[in-house]
Amino acid sequence: MYDVLVIGGGHNGLVAAAYLAKAGLRVCVCEAREVVGGAAVSEHPFGPDYTVTSLSYVVSLLPPALVRDLRLDRHGYHVYPQGPYFAPRADGGHLRLPDDPARRREEIERFSSKDAAAYERWDAWMNELGGILGPLLERIPPKLGSRKPADLAGQAGLLRSLRGVNVRSAVDVTRILTDSIADLVEDRFDSDAMRGMLSVSGVIGTWAGPRSAGTAYVMLHHHVGETTWGFPRGGMGGVTKALASAAREFGAEIRTSAPVARIGVKDGRATGVTLESGEELTARTVVTTAHPAISFLRLLDRRDLPEDFVGDIERWKTRSGTVKINLAVDRLPEFSGVSGIDPEVHGGTIVLAESLDDVEGAFQDAVAGRAAALPFADVCIPSVFDDSLAPEGHHVVSMFTQWVPHTWHDSQPEAELEAYADRVVARMEAVAPGFTSSVLHRQVIGPYDMEHEYNLVGGNIFHGELTPGQMFHARPAAGYADLRTPVKGLYQAGSSTHGGGGVTGVPGRNVVRQVLRDRRRRR
Repeated sequence: MYDVLVIGGGHNGLVAAAYLAKAGLRVCVCEAREVVGGAAVSEHPFGPDYTVTSLSYVVSLLPPALVRDLRLDRHGYHVYPQGPYFAPRADGGHLRLPDDPARRREEIERFSSKDAAAYERWDAWMNELGGILGPLLERIPPKLGSRKPADLAGQAGLLRSLRGVNVRSAVDVTRILTDSIADLVEDRFDSDAMRGMLSVSGVIGTWAGPRSAGTAYVMLHHHVGETTWGFPRGGMGGVTKALASAAREFGAEIRTSAPVARIGVKDGRATGVTLESGEELTARTVVTTAHPAISFLRLLDRRDLPEDFVGDIERWKTRSGTVKINLAVDRLPEFSGVSGIDPEVHGGTIVLAESLDDVEGAFQDAVAGRAAALPFADVCIPSVFDDSLAPEGHHVVSMFTQWVPHTWHDSQPEAELEAYADRVVARMEAVAPGFTSSVLHRQVIGPYDMEHEYNLVGGNIFHGELTPGQMFHARPAAGYADLRTPVKGLYQAGSSTHGGGGVTGVPGRNVVRQVLRDRRRRR
């Protein structure tokens, strides 16, 4: 008998377990895989000498207050700040965006003096919009449209939080939520180099091209919050190992290789879970952090849920078409104009995208049912900072790439997937000659692997597309963005809930507020 059972040992499940145990509750986490971490996990596909971040590859949106609350530094949590963007080009040139404004302006001026001035305005504008929308990610959304007194109070609180919005910023927020990233960058920048680099942030992990409506917000979503982007020591598994260690220190029990077969419900209230082994665990409170299609369409009897809620979950869009490629190499890539190891290059994000049209073309290939002929990629080499990831002189390379047809989550043609990966490596070879010969090992994780090995339905790393119709009070179902569900005592806190999308931990922290509030009401 537990106070709380948590389904899923990804970062949100571990955050929830740590906070709940810290509050004095008896908590058990049930994780289906043999290791905790979910999509933020470090593994050894090339043997014990190499530590690879399998999927999620950078920490960015984890709130500093959460790190302090759970004392993660005591559990080995350490982040190396990531370097700036670097976009090499096939003609031997490159675009850098260093942190120093004067140097950044010089770099951009090599492509367009207009773009150099425009980027300063762009950066200030992003900071302003991030200051408006960023705090909303950490709020529990009110039930918009409800007439209940408590819900009206929540709606009033939302309006108060937006009191800094003026006439101009109200229009800007509307545009950032509805425009495409192409709408924004093509209005402000002339050069293909700038348009290509900026467009990537609008489509990462998304089944949408840069000309698709709503991708402007995807870009902003990656640029809110107080945190510095960086590489955690030990890979992204270093984050979830620290969270698991903190949860255990507070008293939580964590079970791995413990897949849940069923969530028990009696008279409209959660009673616990049954594991696939047949073991039954009981609790008055259950928190699921699994994908909503798993939580509500597989682990529950649909007869225990309202018909409109089931309809919302069935229509939940969770397409992707992303492919993660992990490499072990015996040397760093050498780019034209870059001498030796440059932390601003090799320790930053290397963007393989020379124009916005290239990125759109890759998406249109996938829409037409074929893997992109010219894929784009976000490339990181965390071993530049973290010597625990590879033997001396060797490195691990993370390539987050797009697109293949989203239908590959159901049936993945291995030969075509490998050919796609060859094209990604060839694109790196074109800007860093000799790169192909440096590759010692390669791991290719496609949509099918993401769904069937890591439980990312559709291969979507966000548990659901970050589109306006699936954000804030609509995430993931009408009337249930407050992390509760139609079943009393059953809560949701995965990446498909508000505040999710990326390694934020916000849903895991916010669900604790709801659980404790409801326990106080019951008492």
